[in-house]
Amino acid sequence: MHEIIEKAEAKVQEYFKRVDKIKEFNQEKVLNAFQKYKIGLEHFSTVSGYGHDDMGREALDNVFAEVFKTEAAVVRNHFVSGTHAIACALFGNLRYGEKLISVVGTPYDTMEEVIGTRGNRRASLMGHGILYEEIPLLNNQDVDFDKLEQKIDTSVNMVTIQRSRGYSTRKSLNIETTKKIIDIVKSKNPDCICFVDNCYCEFVEEKEPLEIGADIVAGSLIKNPGGGIVETGGYIAGKEEFVAQAAMRLTAPGIGAEGGAMLNQSRLIFQGLFMAPSIVSEAVKGSILASQVFEDIGFISTPKPSEPRTDLIQTIEFGKPEPLLAFCKALQHNSPVESYLTPIPDGVPGYDDKLIMAGGSFIEGSTIELSADGPMRQPYAAYMQGGLNYAHVKIALNGVLKELGM
Repeated sequence: MHEIIEKAEAKVQEYFKRVDKIKEFNQEKVLNAFQKYKIGLEHFSTVSGYGHDDMGREALDNVFAEVFKTEAAVVRNHFVSGTHAIACALFGNLRYGEKLISVVGTPYDTMEEVIGTRGNRRASLMGHGILYEEIPLLNNQDVDFDKLEQKIDTSVNMVTIQRSRGYSTRKSLNIETTKKIIDIVKSKNPDCICFVDNCYCEFVEEKEPLEIGADIVAGSLIKNPGGGIVETGGYIAGKEEFVAQAAMRLTAPGIGAEGGAMLNQSRLIFQGLFMAPSIVSEAVKGSILASQVFEDIGFISTPKPSEPRTDLIQTIEFGKPEPLLAFCKALQHNSPVESYLTPIPDGVPGYDDKLIMAGGSFIEGSTIELSADGPMRQPYAAYMQGGLNYAHVKIALNGVLKELGM
């Protein structure tokens, strides 16, 4: 193994202890939820057709709601992505003439199309008569709390809080910062719905947003809560009335969460949730090591190794395209699936810039598995995430250093 990696690994051991403590806390929380709802083999069977009277599906919703410390959840393989789950939460709970505000400036690219600031405006929230505003970040980094206090009044029906950074170099929002946002919003307008995009953040900290005042959250099952084995899907969790409205957007009014055949996916989703705290901790350790390695060789890498984590994403700014391409090439060549391929920048639906994407994953697009991507634009940053086990991340970093000529 490369000497740079060995030295970096020695520096970060104390930070790993913090990660292990969080893992054990969350693992016990998940186990307790399984025990409370007496999960048994009968919950793994499936039904067909309309999916009526599926006891496993109902139990799955209850377990997720218990884990996230909230009233209700809808957990389905029918969500095609995290963006789909988020869109259902927004469309389900906003009506013509109501106002949505993003508190973290411009959201990531695919959400811009959902909202309507670009793409097919007619199909978007704005095309359905939803008013939309953004609160710009301070120095492109931090939430502008003063502006937030000024903007929130009784005319605002919902705020959207994107915790992870997306394709930006801003700080991801930890639970403490998220709580501060929610407290300000509720103090100015108690009826305003606080929606949190929780993608990449589940089980990275001990608390989830619904425990600190959020009304509704959404995320993807091929990220953290799927434990690396769930094949597709997403979840929405929160107050019962808001989850019910979102579920009717997923299916239809009158059906909501009562329909939808799970197609033999329930066991995988249960098992993935049980595995998630441990899998997430492996990925977090890998990102901490990557942060230390790239800091040691002179690149801007965030978060810093010592910073407590709130999501899986490690950003490495290369400043020019060549090292970004080399990074992604090495990551692909050190993947378990399609290691023989070389990634090249290309167009991706929902994005204006070409993207470079790397990561041979067992499940297409699974970002709890080791992967990296980034838009071909300044600052030419790689957004590295995932890693089903720490050893794989370490091996891949060794390949990256060789590709960069270190």
